[in-house]
Amino acid sequence: MDASSSITNQNEVEGTGENVLAKHAAFFDRNHDGVIYPWETFKGMRAIGCGLFISIATTFVTLTISPKTRPGKFPSLFFPIEIKNIAKGKHGSDTGTYDTQGRFVESKFEDIFRKHARSNPNALNSEELSEMLKANREPKDLTGRIGAFVEWKVLFSLCKDKDGLLQKDVVRGVYDGSLFEKLEMERKSAK
Repeated sequence: MDASSSITNQNEVEGTGENVLAKHAAFFDRNHDGVIYPWETFKGMRAIGCGLFISIATTFVTLTISPKTRPGKFPSLFFPIEIKNIAKGKHGSDTGTYDTQGRFVESKFEDIFRKHARSNPNALNSEELSEMLKANREPKDLTGRIGAFVEWKVLFSLCKDKDGLLQKDVVRGVYDGSLFEKLEMERKSAK
């Protein structure tokens, strides 16, 4: 096996090679300066259709991630998230669809539906989503559990279809960041 095929095989196992977590986070960088502040998270959540309470509550994500994305720097009272270091802010009790470098891991994404989607192989209902969250819990990881719960429940609330299902393509859109822009455009065109 040569070096290039070794790298390819490693990317197949771990991720696709690019930091899609950074793409996911970049939507919330409303002024495109590479840094996300709590007020930008709030504006991003409002832009995709979240209510006032959820938009305020999700800004607390910024508070927990900020210090992790600023290694070696003095903590800032503005709680910025540096997008270039977003993978360092990855929480536990998640699906593993992002690896430790923020890359998309296709096999972990497929596992979400293979393991938990029983009523429809390409979607999750509310009960299946709750079971998935429970299955992904890591011991002594309250922050990760809360983070995963909030992320998935907000997604389900915003994006379930008329049958109460969260479709696989919608979930993929969250991971690659494309869903946020789509929701924002739909909301703008509805006005």
